[in-house]
Amino acid sequence: MAQDGDTNAAVSATQAALEVIQALSAAHGPLMFFQSGGCCDGSSPMCLGDGELPLSPYDVCLGEIGGAAFYIDAQLYQSWGKPHLTVEVAPGAAEGFSLEGLAGVHFVTLTRSRLV
Repeated sequence: MAQDGDTNAAVSATQAALEVIQALSAAHGPLMFFQSGGCCDGSSPMCLGDGELPLSPYDVCLGEIGGAAFYIDAQLYQSWGKPHLTVEVAPGAAEGFSLEGLAGVHFVTLTRSRLV
């Protein structure tokens, strides 16, 4: 899987996901991601216009994928065991309001727990 940015970052993306992110960025401008914890699209990452989702003081940025910041609720990240998240793209429209749904695909998150 291709990674974007620092290989020690807590989030990365596959090459296919990076290509979709690039196309969405060209069409919609700067983007952001927010990892859902079960609302709306289940536990799928949501891709939005940068600043479209107001962040809380409890949200943390895990890094960037394709130039887009990737956020998650700190408590959710802790409860998941601080995993490494890899964003992939799959066929079929997103069920929520994530931008990639218009392209007939949706982002999914693959998690790998870290041993401490």
